[in-house]
Amino acid sequence: MKVYVSVDMEGATGLTDPEEMHAGGRGYERGCELMTGDANAVVRGAFDAGAESVRVNDAHGSTKNLRIDLLDERATLIRGPGKPMRMGQGLDGTYAAACFAGYHARAGVQHGVLNHTWMGKEIQNVYLNGEICGETRLVAAFAGALGVPVALVTGDEAVCEEARELLGDVETVAVKNGIDRFSAELLPPAVAHARIREAASRALGRLADFRPYTVEPPYTLAVEWNSTAIAAGCAVIPGVRATGPRHTEFTTGDFGEIMALFGIFAMIGGQVACGSGIYG
Repeated sequence: MKVYVSVDMEGATGLTDPEEMHAGGRGYERGCELMTGDANAVVRGAFDAGAESVRVNDAHGSTKNLRIDLLDERATLIRGPGKPMRMGQGLDGTYAAACFAGYHARAGVQHGVLNHTWMGKEIQNVYLNGEICGETRLVAAFAGALGVPVALVTGDEAVCEEARELLGDVETVAVKNGIDRFSAELLPPAVAHARIREAASRALGRLADFRPYTVEPPYTLAVEWNSTAIAAGCAVIPGVRATGPRHTEFTTGDFGEIMALFGIFAMIGGQVACGSGIYG
């Protein structure tokens, strides 16, 4: 049994502060350790359940956050920028299941800790085939297009709610209960990691209960940006069309193109926003 683990950071155990999310920020180094702790809990649960191999993908920001020196030695790690499939890099149809650790609620969910969709201030909302969409849905749909079910989602309570609504009886572990975007009631790491390990083992022991999450093609990705400038810049990409002053759409029959497009969006959107000061 091969198991794939995509690890984000905003939903990792113990973290609530935007400073903890990027290199050089207050608490970032400790945040990387806590993020790696969540990843290790999934890895250990997977091997408890009989996994033969586990591939971990660093799916947050720079994708250089997980501590390879602290990672369970039985796993492998995909690290670094330039990954075409971004949060789903390395996933293919040979995996028995995908697990999402450290995930967070989509943009606009009030009690979602550090809630956003793919980018922070640049994106207001994302829609997939007309339905509002967070990162859990995007990556689950990519996995589903490859025939791989999602067995486990960990993060804040809001993303666990989102995952159950989307995927049904998926295993979830809430390591924090959001009060608002930057505040939460937290579980201690030892408690959170024990629960994650147990849930991962339990999930992989009941794989027959899960089905891939599928979205019928063609796939239309619509993005509501916060800036007319970002929308205009992204609309220059071949195949992307402007549908309003702050709205773009892209339609394809290959879900991999959706994942890859977000990488290009991030480069354009980030450059416009970061280069525009308070107007970004």
